[in-house]
Amino acid sequence: MTPIRLLFTIPNFETAGSGRALLHVARRLDRRRFAPSICVRYRAHNAIEEEIESLGIPLVEAPTTVDPRPLRSLLGRCRRAAAPLRGFDLWHSFHYLDDYTEALVARFAGARWIYTKKNMSWNHRSWWLRSWLARRIAVQNTDMMASFFGPRWLRDRAELVPRGVDLERFRPEGPGRPDLREGLGEDVLLVACVAHLVPVKGHPTLLRAVAQVPGLHLLIAGRPLDADYAESLGQLSEELGIADRVRFLGGVAEVDRLLRGVDIFALPTLGRGRMEGCPVALLEAMAAGRAAVVTDIPGSRDLVVDGESGLRVPPEDPEALVRALRRLADPGLRRRLGAGARRRVEEHYGIDLEVARHEALYLRALGRDPGVAS
Repeated sequence: MTPIRLLFTIPNFETAGSGRALLHVARRLDRRRFAPSICVRYRAHNAIEEEIESLGIPLVEAPTTVDPRPLRSLLGRCRRAAAPLRGFDLWHSFHYLDDYTEALVARFAGARWIYTKKNMSWNHRSWWLRSWLARRIAVQNTDMMASFFGPRWLRDRAELVPRGVDLERFRPEGPGRPDLREGLGEDVLLVACVAHLVPVKGHPTLLRAVAQVPGLHLLIAGRPLDADYAESLGQLSEELGIADRVRFLGGVAEVDRLLRGVDIFALPTLGRGRMEGCPVALLEAMAAGRAAVVTDIPGSRDLVVDGESGLRVPPEDPEALVRALRRLADPGLRRRLGAGARRRVEEHYGIDLEVARHEALYLRALGRDPGVAS
C-alpha cells in the first residue's frame, strides 16, 4: 500500500497558533496511509520547526501563492510556482486569508487542493472563488457552516472539522504553577485569559468587569501581536485602579500547568470581525476542568453549553460578565461546570477524533471511501 503524499501549506510558523494546530494533525496521521510534508513560504527557525524535523516530517521552503495581478500572466506564474512542488497527491492549505491562487498552483503541480476555513470573515468574492476551486473545505464551527456554506455547491464540499485537544496533557489532575498564587491567599479567585493580545479578543471588556469584582485577580497570557493594543491594556488597568490585580504573562509555554493553577477561564472575544473559528485555548481550559465564561459568539458557542459546560454572556457587555464572574465565586458551581466541560471535550473534541475527521476528509477529497482500507 503506497501512502498518500500529503502537503500541508502555511505561510510560516512565526505566530505558532495555526502552525501548532497543523502539527497536531500532521504528527498523528496514520503513516501507513499518509506521508505528510509541510511547505512554508519562509523559515522562522524556531522551536516548532525543530519539532517538525525531529518527527521526520520534511519541511519545504517555497512560495505556494502568487500575486493574482496582472490576470494576463496569472496562469504562467502559477505554473512556474508549481514546478518545484510536484509529487504530492493532495494539498491541505492552512492559509487563512481569501487567496485563491494556491489552488491554481496545486492544480499545475498535479495535486488536489483543500483548505481549512478558520475565521468568520467572508467579505470578498475571492472566498467564493477559493471555495469553488477547493476539492473539500474543513469548516470549524456550525455558524460558519450555516452562514457561508449554505448553497448546494458549497455544502457538498464543506465538512465540519472542529479542533481537538490532547486529553492526556490537558487534564484536571496534575501540578499547576505554584508561582501564580505567590502573595495571594488560598481563597483568592484567580481568572486566566489565554489569547494573543489583539483587539478582537476583547480584553478591555474583561478588565472593566474585573474592576467591578473586588478581590478577583486576573492573569492575561498571550503574545503582544499588536504592540499599541497591548500598551493600551496596561494603561486601562492603571486607569481602572486594578493594576495590582492584573498580571500580563506574555507567551506561556506550559499552558496546561497555568490552567490547573487557576479557578476560572475567561474568553471575552468581540462579537464582530473575525471572531473565533474553534478556539483552542478554550478547549484546553475545558479539558483541564476549568469553569469558563465566554462570549456568546460563533465558535465559542459550539463548545460551551450554557449552564452545563460553562457560562455564555453577550459580547462587549461588562455588566453581564460581572454577573457571571460573581456566580463563579461559588466553588460548587465551578466544580460542576468544570466537570461538564471535561466531559464535553472528551465526547466531542479529543485530538484523536480531530485526526480521524481529517483522515476521512482527505480520503473523500481523493474519491476514496474512508471506511475501506486502501
